[in-house]
Amino acid sequence: MMKKTSTTEPEPEAPSLKLRTARTLKWNTIDRVSSQVIYAVTGVVLANLLSKEDFGLVGALLVFQAFGILFVDSGFGSALLQKKEPTRRDFSTVFWFNLCVSLAVYVILFFCAPLIADIFQGDTRLIPLSRVMFLSFILNGLGLVQTTRLMKTMNVKQIAVANTVGLIVSGGVGVWLAIAGAGAWALVWQTVTLAAVKSGWLWATGGWSPELTFSRDSLRQIWRVGLSVFSSSALNTFFLYIYSFVIGAFYNLASLGVYTQADKWSKMGSASISQVLTASFVPLLSKFQDDGENFRRYVSKINGFTAFILFPVMAGVAVVGAPLFHTLFGTKWDAAIILFQILTVRGIFVVLISLYTNYLLSLGYARRLFMVEIVKDLLIFAAILGTVWFHSVPALVWGQLGASAVTYFIVLAMVSRATGIRARRMVADLLPCLTLSLAMTAVCLLVLPLTDIPLLQLLLMIATGAATYLMLARLTRRPELTEATTYLLGRFRRP
Repeated sequence: MMKKTSTTEPEPEAPSLKLRTARTLKWNTIDRVSSQVIYAVTGVVLANLLSKEDFGLVGALLVFQAFGILFVDSGFGSALLQKKEPTRRDFSTVFWFNLCVSLAVYVILFFCAPLIADIFQGDTRLIPLSRVMFLSFILNGLGLVQTTRLMKTMNVKQIAVANTVGLIVSGGVGVWLAIAGAGAWALVWQTVTLAAVKSGWLWATGGWSPELTFSRDSLRQIWRVGLSVFSSSALNTFFLYIYSFVIGAFYNLASLGVYTQADKWSKMGSASISQVLTASFVPLLSKFQDDGENFRRYVSKINGFTAFILFPVMAGVAVVGAPLFHTLFGTKWDAAIILFQILTVRGIFVVLISLYTNYLLSLGYARRLFMVEIVKDLLIFAAILGTVWFHSVPALVWGQLGASAVTYFIVLAMVSRATGIRARRMVADLLPCLTLSLAMTAVCLLVLPLTDIPLLQLLLMIATGAATYLMLARLTRRPELTEATTYLLGRFRRP
């Protein structure tokens, strides 16, 4: 159980924390919005220029790409974020460790490229594609500690700029190569360029460079948390990409391309919200890990704020799925629409599960993250076994949604026990905004038949939905409406 060392937040520290949290949330939001806009524009262009099979080829490599990045980080980034006062020696030790691991991972996968091709129906095009694309492991590894250090100090402005510049440059490279007829190579070089530009920018502006030192004591201390995070992340990554593996290995690369498109676009909202919340609030919560009263108070506020943003965004994106795809792609990717909508709804549970597990991480309960992953992955495996016999990609995706819903309630019970917050209270924090979002969705469906032109449908549904949600939030006097405005604009007086 957590100790109750204080019932009130110390007065001198509170305004500073609010100001820093507001700035962090503001720049994380700017980062995610600008990044997703650029990513979306580039993605639309590439989706219209490249074939389903091109996306399928790169989608097959993404399975190994995800594991490579996971091994490079090894959970140390999260461990440094959780540690109260990491030293310069800690950062340097993690940097050299990450660099060595990234080189080792690349060498291993370089020689395993023919085996990767054999897994996906022996398509030899994957051999040269993978050997170039996996260079991003090394490039990303160079920027991991730079990013973690800026997040720890809640100074994320340069991270936002690095992401934006990287996406602009890499997007330009990808589109140019696609127009030139490079096919899947456009996506590969886009990935490599993004990693190179982001890491280069952080090194040029981050104001930190590693010392020529390596401490086994630092590594041992960080490893205690990092190992648990890595173990849970490894399972999470495996089951996150197992659907791509199953579809690519047992169906065909065109079906994998359709699934990859649906998965990519559905994650734009959920991944952005999850990243913003983690980077903005976990460093704050770690400061109150020994103060049960204030920790629970902040958790309740974060739950409400998350629901205020999460539910309307994800429900809105799901309901405009058809006009959105028809506006952007015509009918080329119609098979991806239903998958996109199901995965978007699943994203709600994914964000909430991620948020709750970060509560555990903030309290130092890293080992429990592994338990969470075991539960989640067993349910995913059961869902695959229960739906694979239909030999239908939509059936597999429905199974994902069901597994995530069940996982949410199990994780809710685990977090409730660890934090001392009743599960009913945590659900109650979410219900008001969920109700408003359902009402908004109903209104959007009512205006859908008013026109047959996809672009007009999309604009009408977005405008009507946003107006309905904000009006209902104002009428019901939701405090999150004021808090969201305050955080995003950073209107906190300086201490």
